[in-house]
Amino acid sequence: MEKGFTTGSAATAAVKAALTMLLTGATPKSMSIALPGGGELTMPVESYCGRCDDVATAAVRKNAGGDYDVTHGAIITAAARLTDTPEIVIKGGIGVGTVTKAGLPIPIGESAINPTPREMIRAEARGLLPTGRGAEITISVPEGEALAEKTHNAKLGIIGGISIIGTTGIVEPKSLEAYKKSLAVELDVIAASGAKEVALILGYVGEKYCAETLNMSDEAMIKIGDHVGFMLKECAERGIKKVLLAGHIGKLIKLTNGQFNTHINHGDKRISSLAEYATRAGASAEVIKKIEDQTMAEAVVDIIKLNGLTELFDRVAGDAVAKIDELVSGRLDVSCVILSLDAEVIGRHKP
Repeated sequence: MEKGFTTGSAATAAVKAALTMLLTGATPKSMSIALPGGGELTMPVESYCGRCDDVATAAVRKNAGGDYDVTHGAIITAAARLTDTPEIVIKGGIGVGTVTKAGLPIPIGESAINPTPREMIRAEARGLLPTGRGAEITISVPEGEALAEKTHNAKLGIIGGISIIGTTGIVEPKSLEAYKKSLAVELDVIAASGAKEVALILGYVGEKYCAETLNMSDEAMIKIGDHVGFMLKECAERGIKKVLLAGHIGKLIKLTNGQFNTHINHGDKRISSLAEYATRAGASAEVIKKIEDQTMAEAVVDIIKLNGLTELFDRVAGDAVAKIDELVSGRLDVSCVILSLDAEVIGRHKP
């Protein structure tokens, strides 16, 4: 799959193109920039806008490659104006969000242009600017405010547009690490608010339970998908004290086996594990056979209910928490709520 480039790289190329036009009058069709980890990246320049009041503007279209996201195809523009001091000032314009919460790498009140893109922009600008001259640079994303509504930016406290981001300048296709980093950023914002509690949600039933039954705000929950172990460790590292883990039995039963990535590629002993718990709860051989014949955990839930074995769900929750305690060396106070597909609580463990 094709690699792409970040909004930070697009903004940097746009800045370099705008300054090139401002200083030389040239309008190259493509622009090369240095990448933070070494090497170069060449991007096509979408358009130029002629000098007006000593300002030149250029635009680059973001290309996410095979890892399509909401910013794929977005136009990133840079307006550059020369100044008489050597300082390079970088601001956000239309469609670039403003930071309103602590926990992000940019201070509150600043435009959401992350540190690495800022350094990339400054490095390219310094390579072009005459001695003693600086520049005022404004990065804009014309569709940024609409695009931001499709992201978690508002939850993170980034208001009014998207973020200009990227640590390597390159977008790797379907990058798992990028996704996990985005989950960690959500946790950073919660931790920076002073909160010592967080709800980690494994799927839509956990979200429904926390929102509708517990009346939790969206800001208090993080939808972690299959990355249970990763996020539990991240909580412990950030000083979070209490964690509510809420999810479907089909996911949480896996934790009792020490499987902390619940994706099926990492293992699938849901049915056999539930059969084992039913055996310990005194289920008959006939009931165990019915359980073992199922392919979906939700079908097993119905069998367990019909046979009066529901206490085993509390044991599952308790055993899951015991495994978590081993994983994080007891640094977290974890409550576990096990849910059916209807978001009904069928088992729980509270310390």
